[in-house]
Amino acid sequence: MLKLIETYLPNVYRMGWTGQAGWGTAIYTTLYMTVISFLIGGFFGLITGLFLVLTKPGGVLENKVAFWILDKVTSVFRAIPFIILLAVLSPFSHLIVGTGIGPNAAIVPLSFAVYAFFARQVQVVLSELDGGVIEAAQASGATLWDIIGVYLIEGLPDLIRVTTVTLISLIGETAMAGAVGAGGIGNVAIAYGFNRYNNDVTILATVVIVAIIFTIQFAGDFLTKKLSHK
Repeated sequence: MLKLIETYLPNVYRMGWTGQAGWGTAIYTTLYMTVISFLIGGFFGLITGLFLVLTKPGGVLENKVAFWILDKVTSVFRAIPFIILLAVLSPFSHLIVGTGIGPNAAIVPLSFAVYAFFARQVQVVLSELDGGVIEAAQASGATLWDIIGVYLIEGLPDLIRVTTVTLISLIGETAMAGAVGAGGIGNVAIAYGFNRYNNDVTILATVVIVAIIFTIQFAGDFLTKKLSHK
């Protein structure tokens, strides 16, 4: 197998698996940025999306001021293209992690991008739930935490679906971040493939990204169908 790779994919073979430019390192860096960014941005996005529904006009915690602030903050970060967000948040990244380049620095703008995207996705999902279920919970004397639980349980299949969409979008953004110094598959594709005319490296990097995306899509679809009430 290794002999075939060395023969037909010489540049891929020369990069190896370990080391700064190795394939294993690149894959790990991409997954590291994806997971950590989603854990941070997804957490705050879930909370924001939930409170956008709770504080909206007619919501359980109707509050026009809180809704307006959350809505505008989410809209601002959602409207900024990720490549610009990378540049704008570079000083903040340096302040938080001590550097403006590398995977740790990229996690900061990636988290903001995930936060805004996921918050909107969560808002849409929870807004489309059957209002009768929420009204029934209120009528039975449910506490705020009980109602939040109802929202999350009833919306779980669709929340998994939008989580899948968010992760796939995030993979693309990590590739973009990698191309500007964060490492990962994006860096391999551009720096070691495209810029050096190593087509085998570029093609394999693309295949790896597609394989990761297909894996996420398959897992998301499986869980969504498994937990769907429909």
